[in-house]
Amino acid sequence: MINIEVIKNNSPVVLGLPHTGTDIPIDCLRRLNETGCAMADTDWHIHLLYAGLLDDVTTVRTPIHRYVIDVNRDPSGASLYPGQNTTGLCPLTDFDGQDIYYFGQEPDPAEVERRRVAYHAPYHAALQAELERVHALHGFAILYDCHSIRSQIPFLFDGTLPDFNIGDNLGTTCAPEIKDAVAMLCAKADGYSFVTNGRFKGGWTTRHYGRPSNGFHAIQMELAQSTYMLESAPWSYVRQPADKLRDHLKTILRTISDWRPT
Repeated sequence: MINIEVIKNNSPVVLGLPHTGTDIPIDCLRRLNETGCAMADTDWHIHLLYAGLLDDVTTVRTPIHRYVIDVNRDPSGASLYPGQNTTGLCPLTDFDGQDIYYFGQEPDPAEVERRRVAYHAPYHAALQAELERVHALHGFAILYDCHSIRSQIPFLFDGTLPDFNIGDNLGTTCAPEIKDAVAMLCAKADGYSFVTNGRFKGGWTTRHYGRPSNGFHAIQMELAQSTYMLESAPWSYVRQPADKLRDHLKTILRTISDWRPT
């Protein structure tokens, strides 16, 4: 059974960490080609980038790599972005559109279902439990879903991605005051660019858990990896820009942690 990494605390904020894991079970690893084994689409170092920024915050992290199964995708397999290039529940390509499996080794429907039960469902059971626990403490809970991606990926989007990409699925997944506060802080961050509900409007996690009328708020932050690391192998964390970015992220997390519904 997969070991979902949960750190329980009592802030109203829960950090979701769905894509920082690099574990690939051996039965899956044998199927992956050189491109798949490179794991280029990892949200590299995100759990380190956010570590220690907010006292008393709960975190939920899966160690499983997104090439095994993407826990930020609809378990039914429905596309998050119909009509646009994207990757699915059990991705068959990387973000550049290149195959990640040896020919004929792609997971069939039975294998996809096995991975859903083994890896996708436990992550969301843990995340659901923590959101409900925090909600019971405060009367509301805020899921802040932590992501990053290379700033230039022509297969997925044109040009260069903004540094901060805020998603609340067009205003549906959190109170507008939460999104507006995050956007204001990103706008004030000197030397950074931002967008709200641009290419990334919030993945399945944000859309699934964000129920503001019931006191469950969810917002996604997709960071351009150029803000804190090298965007090519060996994908190194770069301390100086990362520390600068951490200062801004700390302000964002503290601000939403102080928010209270009216």
